[in-house]
Amino acid sequence: MHESWKEFLDTEFQKPYFRELAQFLHNEYECKTIFPKKSLVFSAFTTDLNEVKVVILGQDPYHTPGAAEGLAFSVPNSQPIPPSLVNIYKEIDNDIGHHENPGGSLRNWQKQGVLLLNTVLTVEAHKAGSHRGRGWETFTTATIEYLNSKRPHLVFILWGRDARAKKSLIDSSRHLILESAHPSPLSAHAGFFGNHHFSRCNEFLVQHDMEPIIW
Repeated sequence: MHESWKEFLDTEFQKPYFRELAQFLHNEYECKTIFPKKSLVFSAFTTDLNEVKVVILGQDPYHTPGAAEGLAFSVPNSQPIPPSLVNIYKEIDNDIGHHENPGGSLRNWQKQGVLLLNTVLTVEAHKAGSHRGRGWETFTTATIEYLNSKRPHLVFILWGRDARAKKSLIDSSRHLILESAHPSPLSAHAGFFGNHHFSRCNEFLVQHDMEPIIW
């Protein structure tokens, strides 16, 4: 984790809810197959807080072997591109002409200041949503509140019900909020396609004298 997050993380890790979550996760990792592997759970927080320009908020990690790497929607380049990410790339292509990523890893977005955060950071193998209601939502709420107060002129991209539930935490007079349906094949045609989030994001960044994201 990047040192810029130390104050925030040290505070959260000491709270009762997180102590309960940590004990739950210890037991889960001991007895079950959990994704991502322990060393990758906080991968989103390797992004320098002081460089964050965009926050993309997803749901929970991919629950199939080898896919989850601790960054929302991202998979290692060695893995097939998941359907949700295929749809994200389609929207980029339709919105701004083309996407730059050759594979499924979104680490080059992260390097540009995109925080790729899920609302729940772990999942049991083959059981989507299995770690909901265990404390992660409290943690990611605190993360959004911290970003809202600490960073100016962020773009918050909220895809899906779980992500959109965080909208009330964000000061829309300071930040840009973009929200739509989730890019999953089950919901992409219900408002994700055609949302133009990528061009709208970059327009906002340029207006505030920041480099646009190379999507």
